This record gives sequence, C-alpha cells and structure tokens, in this order.
Amino acid sequence: MSTRTSHALAFGGRLLDLAIGAAAARAADPGGLRFTERQLYYETCRVLSPAAPLLRRVPGTPPPALRLPSFTRALDARGRETVPGLLPAAVPAAPLADPARDRPSEPDLYDYGLPRLLLCQDRSIAAMLLANHVHLEAACPVLAAPDALPMARHLLGALERADGATVHVLHDASPEGVTLPARVRAALGPVPGVRVSSLGLVPRHAAALRLPAGRGPAPAQAAWADWPAALRPREAAWLGRGRFAEVAAVPPDRLIRTVLRLTRGPRPPRDSLWGDLSGLRTAGFMTWPAA
Repeated sequence: MSTRTSHALAFGGRLLDLAIGAAAARAADPGGLRFTERQLYYETCRVLSPAAPLLRRVPGTPPPALRLPSFTRALDARGRETVPGLLPAAVPAAPLADPARDRPSEPDLYDYGLPRLLLCQDRSIAAMLLANHVHLEAACPVLAAPDALPMARHLLGALERADGATVHVLHDASPEGVTLPARVRAALGPVPGVRVSSLGLVPRHAAALRLPAGRGPAPAQAAWADWPAALRPREAAWLGRGRFAEVAAVPPDRLIRTVLRLTRGPRPPRDSLWGDLSGLRTAGFMTWPAA
C-alpha cells in the first residue's frame, strides 16, 4: 500500500469518526436520549449527506450515504463505550414455558384492564423506547413482538378487561413488516373488543419522510398475497424488489414524539388527514408534526 493511499484511508477514518461523534450528539438531542446502533448508523448517514435538509420535501427513498460494514468497522475502531447514549445490543427475552398458563411475578399488574399495548417488530427499537421511558409517559407497555407472541393468557385477559383496548404495532416498511399487524391480529385469537392498529411503516410514508432504503432478497410472488390490500401497486412493486425502510431510520426524537402522540390519550378520530389511506387504518403509518 502506497503512502498516499495510507494517508487517504487514515483521513477517511478520521472523517468518519468525526461524523459518528456528530451523529451521536444529534441522536441524543434533546435531553440526552438513548439510541440504538442502527439509529446511530442512519444518523451518521444524515451527517454525511449535507444536502438532505434541502431535499426533505422531495419524496423518495434514497440509498444510505454510508455502507453499513464501513460504519461498523469505524464504530469498532472508535469503541462503542466512547459513544454517550448508545444502547447495548438487545437480547431476546426469556420465553414463557407455557404462554397459556404461566403467570408474571407481579400478577396484580394484570388483574386490571390494559387499554393499550405497543408491539415492536424490532427488539432494539422496543429496548430504545423503554430506555427513554416511553412506556411510563404513555402508560403503555412496550414489548418486542418476537418475544410477546404467542401472547400469554394473563396479557390477553388484561386487554379484554379494558373493554376497547388497542394493540399498536410498530414495524418496518418491508415484505415481512407489512404483514405483522395481520399476524398480531391472528395471534390474539377470538378476543372481543381488541383493536389492532398499525403505526407503520408502509412504503409511501417512507418515501414521504425520505428515509434511506435498503435492498434485500426479493420475496416470492406467493408472499404478495399476505400484504395489506390497501397497498398501492407501486408500493407492492417496491416491496417485491426486496426494498425496505426501517423504523430505525427515523430520527430518535421524532420517533418518540410520534409514538407518544399516537399511543397515549384517546383513540384518534376515524376521519384521517390521509383520506385515501382509510384502508390502512390497520396497516398504515402516521404523519409526524414538523415540530
């Protein structure tokens, strides 16, 4: 390796280290928020895309400005412990031996009605919301769907006793993510009065928010039948090419504000600002306030 190449690599490494530091400060603002490694990655992409604020009102799903392996190597070299606010990797919760029979260690908590519950497709996002006390501010338990399904009997009973409970589902705009609300509905079984509400994402909202999108393996054509019927043809085609946008791509403060707004308090009115999205009330996303 030539001296010039070596100097260029060292300069690029220093530049990326500075970008990670700036991204961490932005992700933690305001008030010292906690954030995941994936959220830090997307924030670093925004730091490295100075034109991003100018293009905010132009719909689209741009590619990430930085390859994930390059970010991971830079973060390893820097040391995760040097990044204030960065959460450790989320680990799966210990499963119940028998979800239909086992009781929690504090059974009194589930002897009352549970008016709302938030299920997250991503364990890391669930851990991030918990670390920032969203479950306390919204008076809404936050669980990771892979750990909560199938749902334990005591939890189902608490939802049923609330008489009109809502299970909110937060998922990626991905071939697997858009099917999660329907899978949650099926997992609930014949529980009367429990509503399943998707908080998103779906492709059109990822485009409206200009979230960076990745590309994975294209799903089989048979998988299209499980997607929400209200997806537009171009959205289905977008997903059919293996495209995806992650909830982690949403800035942490914006994600927290929106989750709080939609999970606490009364149910939103049935008339939506997105009139043509009425079919996505069980498989859609939300618009975020500008401030």
